[in-house]
Amino acid sequence: MSDFFLKKRSADRRENSRPHDPSLNVRKLITPGKRSAEHLSNITLLIRFLKPVTWIPVIWSFLCGAVASGFFGWADFTGTTFLLGILLTGPLASGTCQMLNDYFDRDLDEINEPWRPIPGGQISLRNATILIAVWSLLSVLVGYLIHPLIGLYVVIGIVNAHLYSANPIKLKKRLWAGNIIVAVSYLVIPWIAGEIAYNPEFTLQSLLPSLIVATLFTVSSTGTMTINDFKSVEGDRQIGVRTLPVVFGEKNAAIIAAVLINVGQFMAAAYMLMLGQNIFALIVALLIIPQFLLQFSLVRSPKTMDVRYNAIAQNFLVAGMLVCALAIKNFRL
Repeated sequence: MSDFFLKKRSADRRENSRPHDPSLNVRKLITPGKRSAEHLSNITLLIRFLKPVTWIPVIWSFLCGAVASGFFGWADFTGTTFLLGILLTGPLASGTCQMLNDYFDRDLDEINEPWRPIPGGQISLRNATILIAVWSLLSVLVGYLIHPLIGLYVVIGIVNAHLYSANPIKLKKRLWAGNIIVAVSYLVIPWIAGEIAYNPEFTLQSLLPSLIVATLFTVSSTGTMTINDFKSVEGDRQIGVRTLPVVFGEKNAAIIAAVLINVGQFMAAAYMLMLGQNIFALIVALLIIPQFLLQFSLVRSPKTMDVRYNAIAQNFLVAGMLVCALAIKNFRL
């Protein structure tokens, strides 16, 4: 892999020879924890391209689906199915979608995040294409090994990633559509995949509770996706990406995001009551309180509090997901 990534001195000279946008230099200097890709090993560069931090919610959704199936126990954490599921939902499928997003958003990243491997010139478009093709094939193969239907779900997820990022459709430019399709890919698809992986006799009726809960948390996740848009408002405006912060303003977008986050979880708690899982419903409702309190500071200063909010509040949201999964499991007993 030593010559797989593009590291040419001539490219550096060309970059140095053309005028630079001062704002980009300032962004590189003030952004914490963003080392120049030039000094990274190929493996480290690949890991940055795959963005491991984005795997966590997808893996968690798969785990929630597995728990909700009623057939997942402690012993299954070391089982082949679970390990393949983690490999699939983490580095393979999620990694593929992140690489696709970087590939199609390279013009936007030159403004918002120029240190990323493609705009930084450390991974060529040709090599990025090869990586994406290989990862896509591996993702479908591993999904098929778990269950043939999951292999189909992986294909749907990869198609969604294209619809989100690729022109001419590029759903991320179309206000609500982009965040919704990402939320569906992060929540509904892996959650149902977890159910299918462990429920040997699943039917549409048996999948319905999980489908409802995952959809309700998709509403909340659409709000958290909106919070992620605050970091790229400047570039989105220049490129013409119509995110909620761009269209409605940052404060109004933060209010909309907070409402979506809370409504989705309250509806999930209400559904737990409908299933007769009162204790679980109460826990889900209580988990909304710390998120609600944090939303005051988010609305006051969306652009400075977005990272802090997600780092703290997301823990309570994903805890609510697992509580709902346990409630569904208990409902089936």
